[in-house]
Amino acid sequence: QVQLVESGGGLVQPGGSLRLSCAASGFTRSSYYLSWVRQAPGKGLEWVSSIDLDNSNTYYLDSVKGRFTISLDNAKNTLYLQMNSLKSEDTAVYHCAQGAFGTTWSEYSYWGQGTQVTVSS
Repeated sequence: QVQLVESGGGLVQPGGSLRLSCAASGFTRSSYYLSWVRQAPGKGLEWVSSIDLDNSNTYYLDSVKGRFTISLDNAKNTLYLQMNSLKSEDTAVYHCAQGAFGTTWSEYSYWGQGTQVTVSS
C-alpha cells in the first residue's frame, strides 16, 4: 500500500525558512517522478517542484526558483522541500505526490494529506 506522509509545515515570518518532509512507502516501481504541489485557500492546485528518480534532475515553478530546493534521501525514503526567503504568496497546503508537472489531482497517482505552510508577520 502506497503511503505519502508530509510534515514540517507551520507559521513563519516573511523571509523565513521551512523544510518540508515526505515519508514515502509502498512504491514498487523504481522509475518515476516525485513532486511537491500546493493549494492555497480558494485556489486551484499548483505544481511547485519535481525530481526525476531516474537521473535526479530537478524542476521548479518559476516563482520558487532560487528559493526552494527539492531533494530525496533514498536511504530514508524521504522527499524534502527546503523553502527559503518565504513570501506571503507561498501560503498554502503543501502535498507530496507521485507524478510531475500536473495541475489537477487526476494527473498524480498518489498524494499525501498535506501540511499547512503559513507565511505571515
